[in-house]
Amino acid sequence: MFNRKPTHRRFNFSTPIRRKPSIDFSFGGLVFCLMSLFMLLAAVNGQVNLLFGVVGLMFGVLIVSYSISRMVLRKVQVRRLLPDHAVVGEPVTVNYEFTNEKRFWPSLSVSFAEMEGSEGFVRQPAAYMLHAAAGMVSTVPTEVVPKRRGLLELDHYQISTSFPFGFIKRASIRTERDTMIIYPAIGRVDPRLLSLCRAADKTGPTMRPRRGGTDEFYGVKEYRTGENPRWIYWRRSARTGVLVSREMTQVSPPRLALLVDTFQNGRSAAANSGVEKTIAMAASLASHALEAGLLVGLMAWNGHWAGIQPQRGKRHRRDLLAVLARLPLNLDHDAQALLDASRDVLKSGMTAVLLTPRDMQMGLTDHGRGGMIVLSATGDQSSRWFDFPQDIDFAHCMPLDQEPTVTKSRKPPRVGVAPSVAAMK
Repeated sequence: MFNRKPTHRRFNFSTPIRRKPSIDFSFGGLVFCLMSLFMLLAAVNGQVNLLFGVVGLMFGVLIVSYSISRMVLRKVQVRRLLPDHAVVGEPVTVNYEFTNEKRFWPSLSVSFAEMEGSEGFVRQPAAYMLHAAAGMVSTVPTEVVPKRRGLLELDHYQISTSFPFGFIKRASIRTERDTMIIYPAIGRVDPRLLSLCRAADKTGPTMRPRRGGTDEFYGVKEYRTGENPRWIYWRRSARTGVLVSREMTQVSPPRLALLVDTFQNGRSAAANSGVEKTIAMAASLASHALEAGLLVGLMAWNGHWAGIQPQRGKRHRRDLLAVLARLPLNLDHDAQALLDASRDVLKSGMTAVLLTPRDMQMGLTDHGRGGMIVLSATGDQSSRWFDFPQDIDFAHCMPLDQEPTVTKSRKPPRVGVAPSVAAMK
């Protein structure tokens, strides 16, 4: 169906976090210290003035290395320039802005590493700044690959340096709180699925005329004060003696209501994978349907039954994906409860698409439910309509606080809960 090149990268469940000590010696520094001690013993044993001078010079090098490395990190501030959003499995560029607030001394060879929030990425985010003159700003880009959806909080970070000689390593932990929203994985959608969504429209035609636009003539109505006088139908008004205005139509595309079933029966890896793949399928279908010009709405469990009215546009796409990214854990409300809650809010002419992690044995189109389309994350059906990168592990794409195997020894990043959304009417 799809010709995606296979990838051999695989996301690790746990991202290794390297925390450097505040002061440390490199391998070359340890060798230099051993040589200094050896020269000291030779000088004491031989009482040679030249050897005492060499020992003093070598210890002076260590003192200078310690002092300069400490000075390099002083008054260096780092600010994150985060993108508006990121997508699970897709590389994104994060810029780090190094500001050297010293008046005279430059900062050179400074390394940066994220401490808190690194679990949301495949690898620990890191950057390297070569040089920042006094009072200047240096921007360093780095590429990261998110592996978990949700609102990720970045707080503590560490900067380190081994300048000037590489013998002594200095590190300092700072705090700068930022947040970044990570959308679910967005895969490719078969165009035939969008065609089926259009064909399932209850009113038949793909583009339905609706009153209140400026496209074609729809009828006449009584003119009301404040309306545009350009739409007054003067011929009819002169014949009847009552002011009437023309009412025009607007062409409206089909409206989709995505019913996302996030009920999780158990905390197994298979259950986690099914729910996360269902959310990723909903995000992919919503993104491609909006690009195709369809109006897309959403209904899901978000602490309560809430949804978003069908609309279109880039801002609406961001709102939909943000809600899907922050869906909480659902252990109580199954697919039947979702259908019962959405029965009263679905408008006529709205195509309902049920996305579920289970095989409901209802076929692709369930005519008994008024043309509802049912998409299951299990079996071959999802692989026919959706194509996701092979390196995404859906069993561990949920926010870290929803991970059933999180140990108490590791502090998870703070992942927010989706806010209330206007109910569909």
